[in-house]
Amino acid sequence: MKALVYKSTGSWYSVKAEDGRTYQARIKGIFKIDEISSTNPIAVGDEVDLAIEAVQEESAVITEIYERRNYVARTSPHNRRQHHIIASNLDQSLLFATLKEPRTSQGFMDRFLVSCEAYHIPAVIVFNKADIYRKKEMDIFGEMKAMFEAIGYTVVLTSILSGQGMEEVKELLHNRTTLLSGHSGVGKSSFINALFPEFDLPTQEVSGWSGKGMHTTTFAEMFDLPAGGRIIDTPGVREFGLVDISKQELSQYFPEMRAALNDCQFNNCMHINEPGCAVKNAVSRGTITPDRYASYLTILDTIEENRY
Repeated sequence: MKALVYKSTGSWYSVKAEDGRTYQARIKGIFKIDEISSTNPIAVGDEVDLAIEAVQEESAVITEIYERRNYVARTSPHNRRQHHIIASNLDQSLLFATLKEPRTSQGFMDRFLVSCEAYHIPAVIVFNKADIYRKKEMDIFGEMKAMFEAIGYTVVLTSILSGQGMEEVKELLHNRTTLLSGHSGVGKSSFINALFPEFDLPTQEVSGWSGKGMHTTTFAEMFDLPAGGRIIDTPGVREFGLVDISKQELSQYFPEMRAALNDCQFNNCMHINEPGCAVKNAVSRGTITPDRYASYLTILDTIEENRY
């Protein structure tokens, strides 16, 4: 029987089968991690085949995993030489960011966007907690919105308190499978509870002494949306390590750089200090922002340690 993985807790998986029932399933031992180079052989969003063990006890064995349409992965938090698949078979990703309490760095956002570009997953950026932003934060938001929209990303400003942007995001989620991601404390779970109170996801305030968000989601979990579509809530991440991306490939995952690559003098240009570099020229002209170019250089410097 065909089924969809809704939650992974390591060795057991909550899956929803074609008959509408939810089963607790384990992996058939002979294919566990077979030919799969990640810390988790099965991820939320995977389509699988089930062998039902006991209908009444709602237990089953996963006998096969279907080929993924796409997926998002990051370096494993336990082993930087391995990668961890966050979720699969996605229509889009939604990155929650905040400019205050806690502040999301542009470097984190750019790493996430690079990963989405690499796996061909459209990304939306939601700047949450607009109700606590003052002029300083709103000025920063205006600059970031202009920068990200100019290169093709959808940017939304939201506030749970005032309701700003809530319906816009709800419409974006409709009839799509969407990965939700972001640092702990950016209001992911609170936002989803405000849109869909029936989910009642656990939330926790930002730690006052550190300004860091506290982890409230322990495992990735998928939820069906009442009006159609699914969301995948993920644990808050403090950093986003890229996998399977070489230094030579990196510029292809910056849309504004991709448009200039064919005009570089050298085919193997790394866009650092080579003569005739179209990317550097675009930075000088302002068609590539200095902040995005700085992110490119920073990510470039860290790629080797993330390769395996």
